[in-house]
Amino acid sequence: MAIEFNASDRATLGIEWELQLVDVNTRHLRQEAQQILGELPDLSEAGSHPPLRHELMQCTVEVVTGICETVEEARADLAGSVKRLQEVMEPRSAALLCAGTHPLDDWRDQTLSPVQRYGELIDQMQWLARRILTFGVHVHVGVRSKDKALPIVNALANYLPHFLALTASSPFWSGHDTGLASSRSIVFGALPTAGPPPHLADWPVFEEYMETLLRAGTIASIKEVWWDVRPHPDFGTVEIRMFDGIPTLREVGMAAALSQSLVQLFDQQLDRGYGLPSPPTWVVNDNKWRATRYGLDARVITDEHGSTVPLRDDLYELVRELKPVAGRLGCAEDLDVVSEVLHTGASYERQRAIIDQGGTLNDVVDALAAEFRAEGFGPAPGGGGVTGNDTAAGGTATEQGNAGGDTGREHPSMKRGPSHAGA
Repeated sequence: MAIEFNASDRATLGIEWELQLVDVNTRHLRQEAQQILGELPDLSEAGSHPPLRHELMQCTVEVVTGICETVEEARADLAGSVKRLQEVMEPRSAALLCAGTHPLDDWRDQTLSPVQRYGELIDQMQWLARRILTFGVHVHVGVRSKDKALPIVNALANYLPHFLALTASSPFWSGHDTGLASSRSIVFGALPTAGPPPHLADWPVFEEYMETLLRAGTIASIKEVWWDVRPHPDFGTVEIRMFDGIPTLREVGMAAALSQSLVQLFDQQLDRGYGLPSPPTWVVNDNKWRATRYGLDARVITDEHGSTVPLRDDLYELVRELKPVAGRLGCAEDLDVVSEVLHTGASYERQRAIIDQGGTLNDVVDALAAEFRAEGFGPAPGGGGVTGNDTAAGGTATEQGNAGGDTGREHPSMKRGPSHAGA
């Protein structure tokens, strides 16, 4: 079967950011996405690709950019939509935050969104889908040719542990410490068409594979392929879906800069006739698990012989390698946030530090909300709890947050596309 790839002119950006709706007093998730989006029809009903969207559960709103040339533009796009969202939420005593999971809440207590495709997903996947109380960030980067799409996807698979460890933010599941840096990657990865991408050499092989999956009834649409990195034919992008929910806009910019710089580098290397890295499947799978379990403290496998290096060291080297590309793209400062996270701690580390210092999971929720609010999305309303108290576990939001630091406007790269679980 022929699948058209609507190639992009350059490495443009599109970002999807899934946010949690939280009660400021109880710290539990609020099931009010439908009502909140209903108060913002200009953002939630703006054509086929609105900036604000439903997700699988009513406790989630997804914020989606238009097509952006730079990381700075993408951050500004997200910030504008979030500010509008907060204007509606604050009178409801509700706050926004982002992490791969909610530290306290259980999937059994959530309300599903009244959207047909989500009902179909639940009917097909049952328990696997019902428990997807997870939140992520997806980054689309424009690709100039279908002939480049699969080599770039294969090369990006080498960096799944880097993407995940930097943004891992889901150590807690239903009120318990899982011992993992990212429980989200396990929960969402249980879907039969999720997980690392299979190695597909080129576009004709991808077309043949999609035809096989459709013929077998494994999928009803190629949009039901939820790989950690996948080509998106309609948008002319590769979509990186490995990122856990990211608590701050600054770190979202980091993820976007890393993604855009890598895709741009690979595009240039293909133009020069170089082959791109394509790690064996067992290495990709093992490295993803290592980042899921150990986060930034993982040792990643670097070759088919089993050689390993500390992931932190590999990330420092990656930033050094990408710096010239990021400079040309105008996102060097965003890429530098990688080094800051390595120094101050990823979200899973910041969350656990609160507990280690004698705090509670309520304090963790407060700290996540404080980190989000510190991005300049406006003043907090009065009162305690999630939005009115900048301290938790005995420190300021900055001190604790930095412990030392799952579909409106269209554009050729992304055109406001599908989201976390089932678009």
